[in-house]
Amino acid sequence: MNKCVKIRVEKTAHDAEALDSVIKNARTLHIEGSVQYVEGEGVRILACGSREAVESFVDFVHRTFTDPSADIFVEPFLKDRDYRGVFRIIE
Repeated sequence: MNKCVKIRVEKTAHDAEALDSVIKNARTLHIEGSVQYVEGEGVRILACGSREAVESFVDFVHRTFTDPSADIFVEPFLKDRDYRGVFRIIE
């Protein structure tokens, strides 16, 4: 069964290495979606895939963004876009 989540990492600085590692992990787990850094807000991630893969991906995001002041919010959502089986970074 597929699962989709919206992840927000607030109060975090732009970290290109962290975003690259998120993309690599998403591709490894066959997650589709997108990651975007928004100035003043933080990182927005949309991720869809198998339930096990998405749960592993969320755990990875928690390990990647280790800044103690960063707040990480995860919420389910219904997929309304077709990501065509890929994970993208939006700049």
